[in-house]
Amino acid sequence: MGIQATGKSTFYKENFFFSHVRISLDLFNSRIRESKFIETCFYTKSQFVVDNTNTLLKERAEYIGKAKEHNYKITGYYFSSKLEDALERNRQRKKELRIPEKGIRAFHNRLVLPSFEEGFDELNYVKIKDGKFVVDHWKEEG
Repeated sequence: MGIQATGKSTFYKENFFFSHVRISLDLFNSRIRESKFIETCFYTKSQFVVDNTNTLLKERAEYIGKAKEHNYKITGYYFSSKLEDALERNRQRKKELRIPEKGIRAFHNRLVLPSFEEGFDELNYVKIKDGKFVVDHWKEEG
């Protein structure tokens, strides 16, 4: 979970490429195709990563609910980034891979932080420090 240009896809490649199927709207271009691939993962009991922004509770609830129905352990990764850092990383992408700045800003403005109350079994906080991913266990305030 996190806005664009925070490292979600790169993190997947570095940590899950050889063990998990990648589920991404960027690849499927439709919720129907995405849903079919997730259903195939459930049917085959394959591990998978949802590599989308998932900035809203209702987006995450859809995936979490279905995965819980199929007895999957739900591990969440929240990719923290300052808006300006994400915009700079986006500028460094190849031109054809860049996201319009207004799109990144819009996702940033609608971002709702995740919570264990959503159904996560494990929740992690990911940031980039000195070009490397740093993962910490989530600590909820309260």
